[in-house]
Amino acid sequence: MASRKTDHGRGSSLAASPPAAEMQIKGRLWLEKDGETFLSWGRVVLLERIRDLGSIAAAARSMEMAYSHAWSLVANINRLAGEELVSRTFGGKHGGRAWLTPAGEAAIAQFWDMVDKFQKWLETQKPE
Repeated sequence: MASRKTDHGRGSSLAASPPAAEMQIKGRLWLEKDGETFLSWGRVVLLERIRDLGSIAAAARSMEMAYSHAWSLVANINRLAGEELVSRTFGGKHGGRAWLTPAGEAAIAQFWDMVDKFQKWLETQKPE
C-alpha cells in the first residue's frame, strides 16, 4: 500500500484556477539554480520547521523524513544560495541546534510572496 504524504499545512497544490466546466488548472512553484531545485514547497516547510523547532533532526521527524535526507537538503540549499540560510552547531552534551540566518528568513518570505503572486495569476486563468 502506498503511503500518503503528510500534509504539512500548505495543501497538495499551492495554487488553482477557478473551476470551469469541471476543469481546473493547479500548480506548484519551485525555484531552480543551475538546473537543481533550490527552493520548493517541501524545502521551505523544512526551513520553517527548523526555525520553529531549533533542530534539523526535530524538523525531519516532524515531516516524517530521514535526518540524513533533511541534512542533505539543507546542505544543498546552503550551497545553491551561496551563503548559509541555515546555521547550526553540532552534537555535544545536549545535542546540536540549528537556526535560520537573516538570509534564510528572507528566502522563506520571498518564496511565499512568489507563491501568492502565482496563486493570484492562476486565479485569473480559465481552462478552455
